[in-house]
Amino acid sequence: MGAATSRAGSGGFSVVELLRTNRRAQLGLGVLGFFTVVGLVGPLFIEDAGAYVAIPYLEPSWAHPFGTTGQGQDVLAQTIVGTRASLFNGLLVGVAVVLIGAAVGVTAGFFGGWVDDALSLAVNVLLVVPSLPLAIVIAAYLPPGPFTVALVLIGTGWAWNARVLKVQTLSLRERDFVQAARVSGEPNWRIIFVEMLPNMGPILLTQLVGATTFAIGAQVGLEFLGLGDVGAVTWGSNLYWASNDQALLTGAWWTFVPTGTCIALVGFALSLLNTSVDEGTNPALRVERSWRAHLKRVGVPATMVTPVVRR
Repeated sequence: MGAATSRAGSGGFSVVELLRTNRRAQLGLGVLGFFTVVGLVGPLFIEDAGAYVAIPYLEPSWAHPFGTTGQGQDVLAQTIVGTRASLFNGLLVGVAVVLIGAAVGVTAGFFGGWVDDALSLAVNVLLVVPSLPLAIVIAAYLPPGPFTVALVLIGTGWAWNARVLKVQTLSLRERDFVQAARVSGEPNWRIIFVEMLPNMGPILLTQLVGATTFAIGAQVGLEFLGLGDVGAVTWGSNLYWASNDQALLTGAWWTFVPTGTCIALVGFALSLLNTSVDEGTNPALRVERSWRAHLKRVGVPATMVTPVVRR
C-alpha cells in the first residue's frame, strides 16, 4: 500500500526519470558532482593549505595558479580544502534540519491535541525571530569550534520545515489509506513510516536541497564574520582572512574571487535541482514546461502565448 500511494501522492515522481529527462537537474547534479569529487579527492594531491609557500599577495602564476594570500598561503590549496569542509558541513546541517523538522512536524500533525500544541508553540517561537540574525547572536556567545556553526544552524533552522510537514501530515492523516491502516490495527509508527512518509518523499527532497543551500550560505556568512573557527580552512574562513588582510584595498582579487565563484556555482547547482524537483512533483509545471517547449519547436513566439492564471 505504501509504495503505491507514494507514487500516486507524488504525481508519478521519480528521481531517475527526473535526472534522465530534465536538463536543469542534469546540469545541477553535474556541477555538484564536480565539487564533490574536488572536495573528496583534491586534498590528496595538493600541499598543506596552511603552509606558507611564497611571498604574500603573489599574483596567479604557473607555480601558484590562484596566487597566494596575504599570509603567503596557496589560494588554490585553500579553495580545494575548503570545498570539502563547506560541502560536508552544509549537507550535515541540511540533513539534520530536515530530520528534526520531519520528527516535530509529523508528530504534531499526526497525534494532535496537547502534543500539537506544545510542539507548535516551540515552532512558532523560533519562527518569530529570523533565523540568520538569531544564529549570529547565538554564535557570538558560543566558543568557536569545528561544529559550533553547524549546531547553531541546526538549532535555528528546523522550524520552517516542521511547519510545512505538519500541514502535509494533516492532509495525509485523513486519507483513506491512512484510515484503513488505523482500522486494520497497524501501530502508529508503521502508519507514519510506511504509509505517510513515502508520500512526503518529494517534499522532503525539496526541503533537503533548500536547507543545504541555506546552510552553505549561512555557514559562509557566519565564518566571514569571524564567528566560526577561523583557524580551519573553509570557504567562509577564506573570505574572512581575505577581508582581514584588506584584499579589496590592495587589489588582490585572486584571494577571494575563486572562493566566491565556488560558492556561487554550488548555490546555482542547488537552485537548479530545487527547481527541477518542483517541476517533477507539480503536474501543472510539467504540462506548462512541455507546452512551452512544443510552442518553441513549432516556432510560436512566447509573446503570443497568453499566460495561464492558476486559481
